Amino acid sequence: MKTGIKKIAVLGPESSGKTELCMGLAAHYNTVYVMEFARSYLPGLGRPYTADDLLFIAQNQLQSEKEALLNAHKLLFCDTELINLKQWCLHKFGFCHKLIEEELNRKPYDFYLLTAPDLPWIYDPLRENPDKGNYFYLVYKNEIERSGFPYAIVSGEGSLRIACAIKAVESFLSRT
Repeated sequence: MKTGIKKIAVLGPESSGKTELCMGLAAHYNTVYVMEFARSYLPGLGRPYTADDLLFIAQNQLQSEKEALLNAHKLLFCDTELINLKQWCLHKFGFCHKLIEEELNRKPYDFYLLTAPDLPWIYDPLRENPDKGNYFYLVYKNEIERSGFPYAIVSGEGSLRIACAIKAVESFLSRT
């Protein structure tokens, strides 16, 4: 596995531009990004998902990150991550799998980009919380701060959002 690659997690509430941000950042930095595993897994499930499905998603998200590191160039952008999965478990099922907590405690990401809930919510069959953008934003922000993870908030629409993210990444890189 390559060493020295900085893993940057993009975290935020539903419909806050995480995927578009990852794609734009990967293109800007000439690297790759890791897609959200849940987006490929859940549509084919054929039943309501369970807490065990979220554990499976977490394990496969981490595996996808390991595989993507092989093709990354200095940076790897991750479309969602373990704080999201932890809070998703807690919100939906009232508990979080120990493995998710343990992996999160290993501090698997070097930097977080927290997307503000300042974009219009757009329906998607996998989205469940149209009225909870601010709630989850604050939950994620509190978790990041409680854990002491370095982060920056990304806001704005369109090119302003990607410019905000690039500025945050550049600031992070200048400190490392």
